[in-house]
Amino acid sequence: MAAMAPGGGGSGGGVNPFLSDSDEDDDEVAATEERRAGLRLGAAVGLDPGSADSLSPQDPMAPGSSARPGLPVESAAPPAALGGSGETPARLSIDAIAAQLLRDQYLLTALELHTELLENGRELPRLRDYFSNPGNFERQSGTPPGMGAPGIPGASGVGSAGGREPSTTSGGGQLNRAGSISTLDSLDFARYSDDGNRETDERVAVLEFELRKAKETIQALRANLTKAAEHEVPLQERKNYKSSPEIQEPIKPLEKRALNFLVNEFLLKNNYKLTSITFSDENDDQDFELWDDVGLNIPKPPDLLQLYRDFGNHQVTGKDLVDVASGVDEDELEALTPILGNVPPTLDTSQPIENSLLVQKLEDKISLLNNEKWSLMEQITRLESEMDILKTEHFTTPAVGDSVQPSHRDSEDSRRSPVVNSSDQDKNKDGHLEALGGPGSSIPKEKATGSLPKKEREEMPLSSGPSKTVVHFNQPNRKLSPAFHQALLSFCRMSADSRLGSEVSRIADSEKSVMLMLGRCLPHIVPNVLLAKREELIPLILCTACLHPEPKERDQLLHILFNLIKRPDDEQRQMILTGCVAFARHVGPTRVEAELLPQCWEQINHKYPERRLLVAESCGALAPYLPKEIRSSLVLSMLQQMLMEDKADLVREAVIKSLGVIMGYIDDPDKYQQGFELLLSALGDPSERVVSATHQVFLPAYAAWTTELGNLQSHLIPTLLNKIEKLLREGEHGLDEHKLHMYLSALQSLIPSLFALVLQNAPFSSKATLHGEVPQIEVTRFPRPMSPLQDVSTIIGSREQLAVLLELYDYQLEHEGTTGWESLLWVVNQLLPQLIEIVGKINVTSTACVHEFSKFFWRLCRTFGKIFTNTKVKPQFQEILRLSEENIDSSAGNGVLTKATVPIYATGVLTCYIQEDDRKLLVGFLEDVMTLLSLSHAPLDSLKASFVELGANPAYHELLLTVLWYGVVHTSALVRCTAARMFELTLRGMSEALVDKRVAPALVTLSADPEFSVRIATIPAFGTIMETVIQRELLERVKMQLASFLEDPQYQDQHSLHTEIIRTFGRVGPNAEPRFRDEFVIPHLHKLALVNNLQIVDSKRLDIAIHLFEAYSALSCCFISEDLMVNHFLPGLRCLRTDMEHLSPEHEVILSSMIKECEQKVENKTVQEPQGSMSIAASLVSEDTKTKFLNKMGQLTTSGAMLANVFQRKK
Repeated sequence: MAAMAPGGGGSGGGVNPFLSDSDEDDDEVAATEERRAGLRLGAAVGLDPGSADSLSPQDPMAPGSSARPGLPVESAAPPAALGGSGETPARLSIDAIAAQLLRDQYLLTALELHTELLENGRELPRLRDYFSNPGNFERQSGTPPGMGAPGIPGASGVGSAGGREPSTTSGGGQLNRAGSISTLDSLDFARYSDDGNRETDERVAVLEFELRKAKETIQALRANLTKAAEHEVPLQERKNYKSSPEIQEPIKPLEKRALNFLVNEFLLKNNYKLTSITFSDENDDQDFELWDDVGLNIPKPPDLLQLYRDFGNHQVTGKDLVDVASGVDEDELEALTPILGNVPPTLDTSQPIENSLLVQKLEDKISLLNNEKWSLMEQITRLESEMDILKTEHFTTPAVGDSVQPSHRDSEDSRRSPVVNSSDQDKNKDGHLEALGGPGSSIPKEKATGSLPKKEREEMPLSSGPSKTVVHFNQPNRKLSPAFHQALLSFCRMSADSRLGSEVSRIADSEKSVMLMLGRCLPHIVPNVLLAKREELIPLILCTACLHPEPKERDQLLHILFNLIKRPDDEQRQMILTGCVAFARHVGPTRVEAELLPQCWEQINHKYPERRLLVAESCGALAPYLPKEIRSSLVLSMLQQMLMEDKADLVREAVIKSLGVIMGYIDDPDKYQQGFELLLSALGDPSERVVSATHQVFLPAYAAWTTELGNLQSHLIPTLLNKIEKLLREGEHGLDEHKLHMYLSALQSLIPSLFALVLQNAPFSSKATLHGEVPQIEVTRFPRPMSPLQDVSTIIGSREQLAVLLELYDYQLEHEGTTGWESLLWVVNQLLPQLIEIVGKINVTSTACVHEFSKFFWRLCRTFGKIFTNTKVKPQFQEILRLSEENIDSSAGNGVLTKATVPIYATGVLTCYIQEDDRKLLVGFLEDVMTLLSLSHAPLDSLKASFVELGANPAYHELLLTVLWYGVVHTSALVRCTAARMFELTLRGMSEALVDKRVAPALVTLSADPEFSVRIATIPAFGTIMETVIQRELLERVKMQLASFLEDPQYQDQHSLHTEIIRTFGRVGPNAEPRFRDEFVIPHLHKLALVNNLQIVDSKRLDIAIHLFEAYSALSCCFISEDLMVNHFLPGLRCLRTDMEHLSPEHEVILSSMIKECEQKVENKTVQEPQGSMSIAASLVSEDTKTKFLNKMGQLTTSGAMLANVFQRKK
C-alpha cells in the first residue's frame, strides 16, 4: 500500500525533461531513508510495531486510525475508548488542523485558512512561518522530499514518522515548479485574497529577500547542471567501453575542468608561473581562482602530489566485477571447464597462465548466469501479467472463496520453472521489476510476484483467463556450448542496456503497463516533435495523464501539455482547451483543482501573451468542473489579477469572457460587490476589444446573477444612474463624455435583462404555458442584440416561451393595467422619471451626449413595446414639455424646450415606430417646437440638435423638408427665418434630386420674402448648396440669386447681409467649384473690400474688415491663377490693409506679409517661366523645395565620402 501513496511512487525517479535525473534519484533515496528513520524512531521510544499507535494515521490498515484521513493522529482513538468514557471528544484546535493540512500537503486549503484567519485578525504562527518560508515552495537539490517543512513542529516526529510517505510530489507539491521566486511574504494579499485590503510590506526588504533567494536558486540549478554534466556519457561510447575495456574513455567536461584546476595549482605551487599564465590563456573559459567554477556541489580533491602518493594504496581493475551467488554445483562447473581441474593454483604457475584460466572460468560462469537470467526474466514476465490481471479482477469481480483449488496449469508452470538460488532469484526479480515498472511503476519491490500470498496464488488461475500464454520455440539439435551461442548472438547488434532499448525489448501486455510505458516515453518524445505538429500529441498526453496511477507522473504530463507549444496560436489553444475540458470531465473536480489549476497559476505571468491567453481561456473553460469554493475564490482572484495587470488587449479580452463564465456559475452572494468592481474596471478599459467583450459576455452574465439575487432594480441600475448624475453635477465646466458613454452603454446593455425580469415577475407569468399554436414574434420586435446573451429569448429560455409571454404582456398593458406589477411599476415610477430628469441636465450642444441618450431611449422603447411607449413613456415627456402657445414667454422662452429633452424625445422616442400616425406625431412635434422657439426668441440649439440627429438618417429627409415647408409658409417672419436657417443643417447628405425639387424652390421663395432678415437667413443655405452640389443648372440658379443680393441697389446699405455673404464665402470658398470661386467669389470679395474703404462708420468698417480678413485667409490656401491674383486677389488684400492700418494694426502686419508673399509668387512666375503654364502655387512649391535642398547640401563639405554618408541609414 505504501507504494500507492501520493509521492511515494515506485522504483526509480520519473523522467523529467525539466529536471536532472539526479534530483529525482535524490528524492527517492531521501524518501526511503525517511521511512527507515521513522521505523527506527518508533522502535527507539518503545512503540510496539504491531500496535495501533505505531501506525501512521494515513495508513488505511491502521486499526486506530479515523475514517477521515484528514484528522490528526491524536484524535484517531479507538471508538471503544470514546464510548467507554461517555464524554464527547475534545474539540480540535485551529493549530492542530493547520498542522494536519500541512502534513498532508493540502496547501491550497491551508492557504485559504491562512487568508481567512488574517482577515479575522487571528494570525496563526504555524501557517505564517510556513507560507513565509520560500524553501517550502522551491525544489532544491538534495532536500529529502518527505521531511517536515520548516516551521512545523512535530512534522517529522513520533506521531507522523511511523508510516508517513513523502508527499512533496502530490497535492500541494505542484507548487514546486513555481515560475518566479516570489514568496507569500512578497505577495500583495489585497490582490490575491478574496476581499482583503492588507497593506504591502517594505519593498526594499522584500527585494533584498527575493535577491537572496534568487542567488540560492541559481546555486541549486548550477549544482544540478554539474551533476548532469558529470554523468553525461553518450550511449554508443558506453557500449564501446563495456565491450572493449582496453579503449580509454574520453575525458568528460567536468573531469577536464577539475584536472585543469589541479594542474594550474601544481604549476603555481612549484613556481612555473609563465607556464601557468600560458595554460590559463589557453583555457580562458575557466576561472582558476575559484573551485566553485568547476563544480558547486563537488568537494575539492587533494593536489596532484597527494594524489600521486596515494595512488599505490588503491587497486585499479580493468573491469567492474560484481559478486553474485549461483545455484550451479561445483562439479557441474568443473565438468564444463576441465582445464581448471587439471591445473593446480600454485604460486609457481606463470602469470599469463593464471590470467587465461581466470578469464576462461569467468566467461563460463557468465554464460551460465546469462542463461539463467533469461529463464528468470521469462518467468517474471509471465507472473507479472498474471498479477496485473489478478489485481484487475480483484477490484472488478467478487472475491473468490478460499476453497478454490489450484489449477493443473499452475502446477505445470511451477514444475517447468527452473530451480535457482532464492537470493539470486530475488535480486533478478527486483532488478527486472524496477526496469519494467520505470519511474511510474506502482508495483512495490516488497510485493514481488514471488512473495504473493497463498490465497492470491490460488485465485490466479481463475482470474487469468485472458493472460498471455508462454511461447515455446523449437531448439536446434546441436551440441554447441551456451557460451558459444551467446557469443554468436552478440553479433546481432541488439541494444537492451539503454533506456530506449529497455523499452523496445519488452512489450506491454496490459492497460496499466501501456500507461506506465507512455508516462516514461512521452517526456522524451515531445521535445523531438516539430512545433507545428505537437498538437497531434495532445490526445496521447491527456489519456496518459488521466489514467496514469502516479500523481508525480500526471503532474509532469500536464506540465508538458501546458508547455507543449512555445506560442500556441488560436487553433492550438482550442485543441489544448478541448483536451483540458475532456480531462476535467473524466477525473472530477478534486483532481482538476489539484492537477490542472496549478498549471494555470504557474503561467499567469508568462512572458509570452499566447501562454497567458491560454491561462485566461482555461479558467473559463474549466469553471463548470471546479469546486464552487475554488471557483469563487482562487479562480476569481487569478482573473482579477490578470485583468488589472496584463498589458495585452487579447489577454484581457479573454479574461473578461472567462469572468462572464464564472459569473454564470458563481453562487456566493458575498462576491457580488467584487463582481461589480470588476465590471466597472472592464467598462473603463482603454481597449475597445475588452469593452466589447464586457458588453457581449461579462455584463449579461453578471446581470443574470444580479437578477437572481434581486439586485437588478435595487442596486445595479440605480448605482449606474447615480454615477451619471454625479458626472453631470461635476461636469458643469467640462463633462467627461467618455465616462458618460461608459455608464450609459452599460445601462443600454441591461435593458434586455430588465425586460426579462418584468416578464418573469408579471401577474400572468404563471399562466404562460405552451399549448396549441404558439404566436410568432415579429422580426423587428426587438432591436438586434449585441450578443446571444442579450437576446431576450435566450434569457427567458426559448423563443416560444417568449412569444407566449409577449402576448400576455400586451394584453395586460392594454386591458388590465399595471396594478400589482411591482417590477414594471418600478420602471414607470422610478426609472423613467430619473432618466428624464438626467436628460434635462445634459448639454444640448454636445452631439455625442444627445446621440447616446437618443439611442438608449430608442432601445428602451423598442424593447418594452409600442403599447408601453404610447401609454407610459410619451405621456411623461409630454407632461414635461407642455407644448402650447399659451406657455410662450417672449422674454425668456420656454426653458424646457431649449434643453436636450427636445432632441432626445424627438429622435429617441418618436422615431421608434414609423407608422403613419407616428410620423405625423413627430412632424407635429417639430413644427410646434420650431414655432414656439421662434416666437419666444429662444436659442435654437435644441431644434438644431434634433435636425442634425434626424438628418443623419436619409429616411427622415422627406419628413424634415415637410417640417421646413411648414415654416416657409408660416405667417410669422420669425418662424420663416428659423426655417431658412434650418435648411443649412439638412442639406449635407441629402440627394441632389431632393435639393433641386424641394430645397431650392423653398429657398427662392424665402429669398423674395418681404422681411430682409428672412432673405439674409437663406444665404448660408445657398452657400451650402454651392459647396455640396455639382449639378450645373442648380449652381447657376444659386449664383444668380447670390448675385442679386450683391448687385441689387436695395441691398447696398444692408450691413448684416454683406457680413453674412462674406462669412459664407469664407466657409464654402475652399470647397466650392473652382470656376465658381474664380469667377464669382474672389471678384465680389474685391468689390466688397473697395466699398468698405469708403465706409464712414468705423464699427461697421471694422466688422466687415474682420470678416474679409478671415475669408482671404481661407482662400489663400487655394490655387489662384496669375491673372486672378494680379487683378482681384492682391488689390483686395491692399484695400483690406488700408482698412486695417487705421482700425487694427495687428492685422495689418499679417496682411503685409500675405501681400509680400503673393507678390513674390507672381514675380517668380514671370521671371522663371514667362511662357509656361505652371501655376504660381506649383512654382512656389518647386522653388521652396529646391532652395531647401541646396541649402542643406551647401552645409556639407565637398568630400565625396561625407556626401555618400548622407544617404546611409543610421545604424
